[in-house]
Amino acid sequence: MRAFAEMTWEEIAGCDKSRFVPILPIGATEAHGPHLPLATDVIIAEAMAAHGARLLEAQGYQAVLLPSLAYTAAAYAEGFAGTVSLRPETETALITDIGMGLHRHGIRWLLCANAHLDPTHIGAIRAAAEALRARSSLSVIFPDVTRRPWAERLTAEFKSGACHAGCYEGSIVMAARPELVRDAIRATLPVNPVSLSVAIRRGKTTFEEAGGPRAYFGDPAAASAAEGRMTIETLGQVLHDAFIQECEGTQAR
Repeated sequence: MRAFAEMTWEEIAGCDKSRFVPILPIGATEAHGPHLPLATDVIIAEAMAAHGARLLEAQGYQAVLLPSLAYTAAAYAEGFAGTVSLRPETETALITDIGMGLHRHGIRWLLCANAHLDPTHIGAIRAAAEALRARSSLSVIFPDVTRRPWAERLTAEFKSGACHAGCYEGSIVMAARPELVRDAIRATLPVNPVSLSVAIRRGKTTFEEAGGPRAYFGDPAAASAAEGRMTIETLGQVLHDAFIQECEGTQAR
């Protein structure tokens, strides 16, 4: 597995474009409780991308990690210090431009490893994918883990919707970047059982309105590195499976 940005232009030009798979980790810079870093979603996306890349390489693809997209639409957390939220149209334009840049050099695929679950953000990714399909032959693969069949593979907390900076996300950060977890704080946090996804469906527009005054939902104290490692494997498998489905479908047409 290689980093796209560490390759030379001649290495990119000379690669087999039919086997070359750039993966774009997508996260956010936003509040994740008093115990997890602002980069939590980026850390999760990078772990997902790295494991997915290893699985694809085992099947003969050259999977490379693009520089992560760390600034996205994150309006729900805007009331908390440190959150940096883009306008969704800015995010759509940015992803579209990244895809067009790849397409201009003959690259066929863009695989998105997304870990930020804000619905406006997910809409911005979908809009970019539609724009790229209209303007190029680039195939954009975006397994949306908030929807079936991918969501069904994830943990019970994730499926409950009470999963922002709780056990689900905390476990992944404990597995991938344990030095960034404020563990003494995490262990003392009470459960917040409020489902953020339900609150969003009911029209709440901020974490505060949804019932997350400290920018977390779920059970941070229950997090473990062991669960995080298993979840990273699941997320990587989701990425792999989504790509293989798209690739085989494209080749069959």
